[in-house]
Parts: sequence; C-alpha cells; structure tokens
Amino acid sequence: MSGHKGGKRRADPRARYQGSAGGSHAHAADPHGSGPGHSPGHSPGHSHGHSHGPAPDLAVPPTARWALLGTLAVVAVAIVVGVIGLWPDRGTVRELSHSLDFAAPGVTFPHATVQKVQPVCVNADTQSNVCGNLEVQVDGKGSGTVLVQVPAEVTHSGLSRGSRVQLQVTPANGTTPAAYAYFATDRSGALWVLLGIFVLVVVAVARLRGLLALVGLAFGGLVVGGWLLPGLLSGHSPPLVALVAAGAIMYVVLYLTHGLSLRTSAALVGTLGGLGVTAVLGLLTVHATHLTGVGDEGASILTSTVGHLDFQGLMTCTVIIAGLGVLNDVTITQAGAVWELRAAAPQMSRWRLWAGAMRIGRDHIASTIYTIVFAYAGTALTTLLIINLYDRPLVDLIGTEQITEEIVRSLVSAIGLVLAVPLTTVVAALTVPGPVRPEPELF
Repeated sequence: MSGHKGGKRRADPRARYQGSAGGSHAHAADPHGSGPGHSPGHSPGHSHGHSHGPAPDLAVPPTARWALLGTLAVVAVAIVVGVIGLWPDRGTVRELSHSLDFAAPGVTFPHATVQKVQPVCVNADTQSNVCGNLEVQVDGKGSGTVLVQVPAEVTHSGLSRGSRVQLQVTPANGTTPAAYAYFATDRSGALWVLLGIFVLVVVAVARLRGLLALVGLAFGGLVVGGWLLPGLLSGHSPPLVALVAAGAIMYVVLYLTHGLSLRTSAALVGTLGGLGVTAVLGLLTVHATHLTGVGDEGASILTSTVGHLDFQGLMTCTVIIAGLGVLNDVTITQAGAVWELRAAAPQMSRWRLWAGAMRIGRDHIASTIYTIVFAYAGTALTTLLIINLYDRPLVDLIGTEQITEEIVRSLVSAIGLVLAVPLTTVVAALTVPGPVRPEPELF
C-alpha cells in the first residue's frame, strides 16, 4: 500500500514555498517572487512540486498587496512630479560655471612624461638643479624637456622614468619666460585598470545580477551628475532634490537588479521609509546643532559664487545621499530573509516569521553600524591624527563645525538604517504568502 488515501498523493507544502508570489499567489516555480506564475524553462502552471494550481491558503493577502503596490505607485508619481518640477535651470548653471575661473587666463595644464627623478634635497629649504626636481618631456605644443620642483612626498610616492604627470604652465609675459610647475600625477591609467578589475570581479562572482548592479550604479551616477548637482546649483531646495534623486535611483536600481516582485517592492518601501526618516531627522539635527554647512574650504568657495545656495539644506542633502547605499543593502537582505524563512517553514505564522527575520536583522544592524563607524574613521584618519595632537579637551574639538558635520552625517544615517529594518520586515511579513496551516495571527 502506498499509504495515500483514495489514491491521491499528499504534496509537500514546502514545495509550494520555494519562492514567493509575484502576483497574488505563491508558486514553486518562482523562487524569487519575480513572476506571476512561472519561471523560465517551465510551462505556466507547472512546478517542481507538481501542484496544479495554488491552494487557497497560499494567497497573498489582497489588502496588503494592493496597499503595498498602491503606496509605491503614489510615491513613483510624486517622484516624477518632483523630477519635472525641480528640473535644473541649465542657463543658471552655465552662468555660474563661467563666473568661477579654475586658473588665471592663459594658464594651461599639459601632460608630461618623467625622464628622470632627482633625489630629494637633504635640506628642505634647499633649491637646486640637482635635487628635488623632476625632469619631464612636455606633450604637445611647446614640447621640450623642463625641470619642475616637486615636494618630497611626490618623489617618495614611487614616480620613476615613464611616469605621467600634469603640469601647470603660466605663459610668458614680456621678458618673463613661461613658468612650469608640478600640478598633479596622472593616475588615469592605474584607475582604469582598477576599474576593469572591479567590473570583472563583480561580473565573475555575481554574473548577471552583478552586471545589472553595475548598470544601476551607472544610472545613479547619471542622476547625481546630470540632475542632482545642477538642481542644487539652480537654487532648488537641497533636501527635496536629494529625496527625489534618491527615490528615483532606488526605484530603478532595486527593480533592475533584483527584479519585479513583491519581495523587491517590500524592500523598496523599507528603503523609502528609511530615506524619509533620515531626511526629517537630518533637518532637525542640523538646526539643533546650529551647523552652517560651510565647515570646509569647498563650501567657502561656494559661498562666494553660489550665494543663493541653502548650505544648511545642503548638509541635510549630504546626510540623505550618504546613507543611500547601506540602506539599500539592509532592506534587500531583510526582505529576502522573510521570503527564505517562509520557504523553509511554510507553517510559520506571520508573527513568528517577523520575529525570526528580526533576529537576522539585528545581526545585520550590528555589522552595518561597525561599517559606518570604521568607514568614517578611515576617511577622516588625518583629521583624527590632528585632533590627537591638539592640546585641547576632546569635547571642545568634537564641537567644531567639521567634526560635528561628520558625526551628524554618520549618526543620522545610522538611525535611518536601523529603523528601516523593522519597517521592511513588517511590510515583507504582511505581503509574503500566508502559512499553510495558519497559526493565530497577531497582525
């Protein structure tokens, strides 16, 4: 005897949860919830579990599903309206760019090839034709071999014969000959090689998903360079510009990289919620700490050229953009955790599903907090060394504009990230297919 009553087979309920519902029901052939009922290579309605249609208890709650999709639709419309309403004024941007000269008229920046690297002068105050210089061959018009003095740090950086540098050339004026000075080291070759290695590694390990992520990254760069920056220079509200740009980037990046599914939609809602929290908290904190937004040299230059720019709002803008990448990582992981838990435990109630995913989320929060803190410590190491040398109380130094800006940026981004975890988990738990044998539901 086969043990099957009435000649019917009992299907393993877990087979129905090898994925999630992209539509209103769960199907085994849809491992990521990315389709309405089937995956490539399978005929519609057919799955590995040989179930011929979804069971009633596998339906995604219609109210939760439509609330999720409706919310995203409304936000998408708002983003489109924001993109149009905050469109940059290209004329204003061109006028501003013409008002700020990078160098004096006539100054050029040709490239050159190093022919000889002279040893560093023993005495830092010594100026000689036999030490502390580079002998370079200038490219293009006016080419020839010239000596340019360089700091010892440049010599120690590893320059050798064949290295490429960029010079600053002040044209001749009357009896004064043209002056050649070291401007920068040409690092484009090494950077292109590094970029190529990065792309190859991402595609080799993550394959199509990695390639799509790179396309999304390129789209994000276009939005920032082609819309956000000109929008800020046009005088639009920096927090609004940042929110619209961040929202547009997340819609495209998440759906492009992870596919159209309820899982991705749940992660997107969590991301948008985290961005909203970050924006509101950033505005409040910037005003509460009396930050001016002009704590560095770059901001000081902007004050003299872009007088209409809201620098406090610009500080909030940096807070929103700074937390964007890490926020995306956390929400995708949380939504994925909920769907995988459902696949592993089809009988689990939504409450237990949420609790299990939150245990995963707490570990992710802890590791991400470390990432944020140490990333700041790494980028600000020089500033931290200077602080360590000052004979001043640490509290006084922390209260300076530059240090407070970084603290606010890090902490506000971290708070938005932490709050996005339970939000994403709740949305995912409400929109994942229900349990096979429902346990008492608490929400």
